[in-house]
Amino acid sequence: MHKAVPHCRPVRITRGFTKFAEGSVLYEQGDTRVLCTASVEEKVPPFMRNQKRGWVTAEYAMLPRSTDTRMERESRKGRPDARASEISRLVGRALRAAVDMEKLGERTITIDCDVLQADGGTRCAAITGGMVALVDAMDWLITRGLLKERPLRHFIAAVSVGMCAGQPVLDLDYAHDSTAEVDLNVIMTEDHRFVEIQGTAEREPFSDQELNRLKELAITGIDQLVAAQKTALRMR
Repeated sequence: MHKAVPHCRPVRITRGFTKFAEGSVLYEQGDTRVLCTASVEEKVPPFMRNQKRGWVTAEYAMLPRSTDTRMERESRKGRPDARASEISRLVGRALRAAVDMEKLGERTITIDCDVLQADGGTRCAAITGGMVALVDAMDWLITRGLLKERPLRHFIAAVSVGMCAGQPVLDLDYAHDSTAEVDLNVIMTEDHRFVEIQGTAEREPFSDQELNRLKELAITGIDQLVAAQKTALRMR
């Protein structure tokens, strides 16, 4: 008897979700929904000028009623949201790993990730959905004769895994995430190389054997998510 293959929550990727952005995606994974838009600017940050290289950056935010109670907007707090800033940097780092900056040229692509509804794994959803919006922005540049080919090194996706009641679980929703003994966010290339791993023992420290089990489980999820990205982009 074959062992059942673990699956991520159902994924739905709707491209061209907004009118004006060079790339826009509504990314849904289970009950988590993130709007990812990619904006192209013909300039780079001051520290990148005259290097003949491009830049990819990201911003992440949660809308006030993306959770079960209303959160105050960052603009009303009078100070940056530390969690949102940390996740913004994470998404930017992850998506830069997907791009050949020299082929992109001296321009910036900004990925804005706005969480419409949160049910766990929002940072992973922002990365996975942002990847599709990023590719659409590349294609926008090609159709306008600004690029000859996609400056794409490889696809990137991200998934959460954890130990819940002593068992490894793929793609944690909020119920799992809030009770997990171990929680990992794993960002990988399509050929199974790690871009970043964020891991925490919520209660008891975890063993190397448990870590390896979670990494193997993450690979299973990454394969599924990259397949969903490519299907959405009609690639094989």
